[in-house]
Amino acid sequence: MRVESFSGSPAEWDEFVRTAPGATHCHLHGWRTVMERVFGHECLYYAARDEHGALAAVLPLVRVRSMLFGHYVVSMPFLNYGGPIGTPAGVQALASHVARSAEGETGELGKAKLVELRSRIALPIDISVSHRKITVLLDLPESGGAALWHSLPAKLRSQIRRPQKEGIAVRFGADQVEPFFAVFAQHMRDLGTPTQSRQLFECIAEIFPDDVWFGCAYYGHQAVAAGCGFSWGGEFEMTWASALRRFNRYSPNMLLYWSFLERAATQRLATFNFGRCTPGGATHRFKRQWGSRDVPLWWYQLTPSGSGGAVATPAPDRGALALGPLVWRHLPVALATALGPRIVRYLP
Repeated sequence: MRVESFSGSPAEWDEFVRTAPGATHCHLHGWRTVMERVFGHECLYYAARDEHGALAAVLPLVRVRSMLFGHYVVSMPFLNYGGPIGTPAGVQALASHVARSAEGETGELGKAKLVELRSRIALPIDISVSHRKITVLLDLPESGGAALWHSLPAKLRSQIRRPQKEGIAVRFGADQVEPFFAVFAQHMRDLGTPTQSRQLFECIAEIFPDDVWFGCAYYGHQAVAAGCGFSWGGEFEMTWASALRRFNRYSPNMLLYWSFLERAATQRLATFNFGRCTPGGATHRFKRQWGSRDVPLWWYQLTPSGSGGAVATPAPDRGALALGPLVWRHLPVALATALGPRIVRYLP
């Protein structure tokens, strides 16, 4: 098994990804363009090839380094998955290569404080694993949206009808990128968290036009809730969702999620993925009310000797930065939206 920096074509990479066990949308080669163009991060894409030169496994790594937060290597930053995929031997070869490189034997990873391989499934590798995050899945009925509606508890159906009675309606399409971002940026400011840039979502819409869904719930002409996610391999994953607090009394988020669920069921997708969350939190409880189930995430972590180590990637509400959210949520939305991307790019 030979490990190399991937020098093949994006088509070769994606053809392998589309059939590899444990593959996700995050493994597609197009994310390299997103990471380089939007964030300016160095991408280290590795491949393991067998004795015939055929791909046996692939691993997309991204280096995230700053003076303020430190040096991290993540697969994939800002996303839920991206760890090595392929044959067991290929995955093991890639993991061994990363471990050696992280210790400075090859120097490619440059003594990062943490190397994190975010996997959807358990991997045959001897690396410490964290289950600090989970994802929440709902199996969709084969017969479509009507069957899904009738499977919901009466109380939940009532909560969905409420915003409909208020005249709230949901629209999907590429033209929803701008209103999605307007809701998302204000929601993140209200949470006290730096926002991603609009460029990120515009780039995603450009690179993955057939996979990404943008949807917004409208109260009159005002977008009041918004979501963005990816259709992949019979599953839809809601990756980003937000709502404006001043419209909470209308519960637009309930109609937004139902509209995404109904669309996924109508397209005969098998699973709705509510995205990652921390067990036991309010977001987790919201996702579980739909009759869904918890699935642990397998985030493998290497802390190189002499690096100072880290148990998780940095966050603006931990350690010396714990006061950040208290200050951030009082910034004007325009200022927070302008400053946020300059900070969040280093919070993988």
